[in-house]
Amino acid sequence: MFNIDKLLSELLYDPANPVLFNSGFFFYFFALFILCYLLASNNKRARVIIYTVFSLYFFYKACGYYVGLVILSAIVDYNLSHWIHRTPSKSTKKTLLVTSIILNIGLLFYFKYTNFFIGIVNDLTAGHIPFLNLILPIGISFYTFENLSYTIDVYREEIEPVNDFMDYLFFLSFFPKLMMGPIVRAADFIPQISQPYRLSSEDIGKGMYLIIAGLFKKIVISDFIYQNFVQYIFDDPSKHTGLECLVGVYGYALVIYCDFSGYSDMALGIARWTGFKIPPNFDSPYQSSNITEFWRRWHISLSSWLRDYLYIPLGGNRKGKVRQYINLALTMLIGGFWHGASWNFIFWGAMHGGALALDKVRIDALKKRKAVFAGWKAALFKVIGILITFHFVCFCWVFFKASTFHDAWSLLHQIAYDFQPEIAMDLYNGYTAVFWVMIMGFILHFLPSKAEFSMETILGRLPVAGSIAVLVIFVWLLVQVKSTQPMIPIYFQF
Repeated sequence: MFNIDKLLSELLYDPANPVLFNSGFFFYFFALFILCYLLASNNKRARVIIYTVFSLYFFYKACGYYVGLVILSAIVDYNLSHWIHRTPSKSTKKTLLVTSIILNIGLLFYFKYTNFFIGIVNDLTAGHIPFLNLILPIGISFYTFENLSYTIDVYREEIEPVNDFMDYLFFLSFFPKLMMGPIVRAADFIPQISQPYRLSSEDIGKGMYLIIAGLFKKIVISDFIYQNFVQYIFDDPSKHTGLECLVGVYGYALVIYCDFSGYSDMALGIARWTGFKIPPNFDSPYQSSNITEFWRRWHISLSSWLRDYLYIPLGGNRKGKVRQYINLALTMLIGGFWHGASWNFIFWGAMHGGALALDKVRIDALKKRKAVFAGWKAALFKVIGILITFHFVCFCWVFFKASTFHDAWSLLHQIAYDFQPEIAMDLYNGYTAVFWVMIMGFILHFLPSKAEFSMETILGRLPVAGSIAVLVIFVWLLVQVKSTQPMIPIYFQF
């Protein structure tokens, strides 16, 4: 009886232990899923049902009965898209689209921003409106944007609505990307559903590389640096010297990149093994030589979504330079607010929006002067650009990570006024392993893409037994170094 109770407790949702890609439960879940999926590999309908059922269960294990919101969202937008498509009247189409936007944004707003605005009203009016006891459903920001892009694309007549509701529910609930993205568009995903399930050696090698790289980035680099150094710095910056705080900021830059891109890599790898290609979400963003390039490489699915469904509809660059700069700033301000109900996120978005606008001024000035650099000058300017961009991004990460503005300014104050470089050796001796993991992380980040391609090719040439052996050995090594308690991914909160 005890064993049955224990099994049931493992199978039911546990708020204290949501399912993660790097949790022990996930390996059993994924093994059973793959077995069932392979058995149904020749039947499209069966594949869709199995994938959808496992996806909804995965989401249930992550956030309990909030899984119902995914199903409800799918029902609403599936029907609205068909009404938009069938309706000849432009005004009716627009009304239905606005309905979809209001319902989706309204649901997101209710769970994510209600208490934030209650706090603002209380501060402005000295009121005492009680906060609501709301829990943010995991992944709601991601599948809300997927729903919106779908109905908007149908309205624009860029795609036709999906005929089979199960296909749409499958698209929306697809578990590899459900909770932390990437934000996948129906136009990219749904046509793949009807394709026969075939795996090439390239798919196997690419999928394995992405899964291994993702787990390595998440567990070996991100979790280790955060749990052994970064969290101590940001818990109370005033207790640490400026040198410690600066290294902590560099560490957090690596933590958030390896955490989020590691999870995205795993999502892409799992999808690849099951016959689906999801666009990449990161492209070595710290190699960027300007802030415009950074946003082409960082959280690509969000930045492209904001460009296509917010920046361009606002007017983009079609209404003059001043309006373009305003549109950029406003888009990034909203992008910051998307991350969470906090003034810190809004400020973070505003800084990036302002930087993007200034960068457009720089680009336009260079075009007018027809300035072209080559040879050593081009290389030098690129290196300088990378250093400036990286440090600006790190400066912004301080406000993204800090719990309050006070904590953010406290950390920056320590760097500016209490640096104490003489403790460098003591700091290194106290955190030697952390320093070397950080160095390894940055070296791997700056490796050329051809090194990644070579590794994918090698893994793709392995026989099935060899692939299984590589995965087993890698997972065993991870078990030896991972912490006893998996660290919740940073973007879970968004």
